[in-house]
Amino acid sequence: MQANRAFLRRAVRFAVEQGVTQFLDIGSGIPTVGNSHEVAVQADPRSRVVYVDVDPVAVAHSRAILGDDPTTKVVQADLRDVDAILTHPDVTSMLDFDRPIAVLMVAVLHFIPDADDPAGVVGRFRDAVPDGSLLVISHASQEGQPVLATSHQQLYRRTSTPMTMRTRAEIAPFFEGLDLVEPGLAPILKWRPESPVDPGDRMVGFAGVGTKAWTR
Repeated sequence: MQANRAFLRRAVRFAVEQGVTQFLDIGSGIPTVGNSHEVAVQADPRSRVVYVDVDPVAVAHSRAILGDDPTTKVVQADLRDVDAILTHPDVTSMLDFDRPIAVLMVAVLHFIPDADDPAGVVGRFRDAVPDGSLLVISHASQEGQPVLATSHQQLYRRTSTPMTMRTRAEIAPFFEGLDLVEPGLAPILKWRPESPVDPGDRMVGFAGVGTKAWTR
């Protein structure tokens, strides 16, 4: 969880460095210290963030925490219901779809089973945002740490949201039609780390950021 949050912060700062100040954070959970809006607004006060989560409890807590913060909105919706998210009045009033948007899907796609076509869902968000937009993804994987991955999967089988871990090759298609920024689809800890990574650190997952190229 800490590694995913750290990746989220690095990716948000990267987005702002690219001039992207609008964020659609899907599967956001409860905003905590150092979450998307805090990082984005600190980097550029013009930044705006819409948080989206399916859990009504997370949404209620988020709204209570954020209050009337003018830089944020909180929407209750399911990642798979793309139209409901994109047409929600809090989304359309906060985000300008004529300017680049960073779509954040951090540690959420592994809760979408293959039967629900996660690549197709991601593709619909990709197609909906304008050129210059970014797609930020981290995703659990069993590669390299099968024992640790198995324990994670067993834990989530006890919940209403079982985890579908995917290989790097299975995660890569989520970025179809986008240009992956360096270092590409990398272990979470190794995506543009701000300090040296301990080779002994274990992390079950990959992370990447894709850009939607400008068309002429």
